Amino acid sequence: MSLIIEQHGPVVRVTLNRPEVRNAFNEELIARLTAWAASVRADGGARVAVLGGAGKAFCAGADLAWMSKMVAYTRDENVRDAGAMAAMFDALDRLPIPLIGRVHGAALGGGVGLAAVCDIVVAAEDTIFGFTEVKLGIIPAVISPYALARIGRSAARELFLTGARFSAARAREIGLVHAVGADEADVDRVIAKYVNDLLTSAPQAVAAAKALIADVSAASSRDAATQLTVDAIAARRVSPEGQDGMRAFLEKRPPSWQSGGS
Repeated sequence: MSLIIEQHGPVVRVTLNRPEVRNAFNEELIARLTAWAASVRADGGARVAVLGGAGKAFCAGADLAWMSKMVAYTRDENVRDAGAMAAMFDALDRLPIPLIGRVHGAALGGGVGLAAVCDIVVAAEDTIFGFTEVKLGIIPAVISPYALARIGRSAARELFLTGARFSAARAREIGLVHAVGADEADVDRVIAKYVNDLLTSAPQAVAAAKALIADVSAASSRDAATQLTVDAIAARRVSPEGQDGMRAFLEKRPPSWQSGGS
């Protein structure tokens, strides 16, 4: 099985399971990730997902066997193939629950794109990153919307064009990574803290906040963004969850999502 999905209470562990090829992408892995992401619901039992890779690496980009097929593809076949990968990144980016990236070993090519669609990324200190596509005569095309949103045009100009590999410390410096752990055990400790922070936050508010980021970023004007924010906060204030949260604060009691109530 190229993808392992395990749920423990409200936490889902999603593991790329192709360690023999450093969890490189092929058609099957792309299809499985897309299907999983499409199946997640904001009102389901899962509240946080942690995405990682089995073995020695997070994700090394494209599988060599898959790439050997691409060489013989027509342009139309390449459009369909790239479209499937783009759909996977879009589905992961639109996931209604927080997605934490557990990154170790290497994140190269599409593997960096996978990190870029995560809401929070924790990497081991010795992880190597790289937008290495230009070294193969291609470009980081389908991952570029997510990578640019994370690292900005200046870092993209340097790293997309050179294909240079870079450290976890540099990845954090440019905004691709949020926290760096000394080793994998430390990475897991940091992730556990993030998971706790997310689970003690109101689940519908977390989903709404994630949607707000996307909506405001895509707003056509400042006026449009302002209206979005006004409507969004008004809706949350009158929602059952928002009412309970504000009353709990005023009454100095835990809200329902922390006390086990409905």
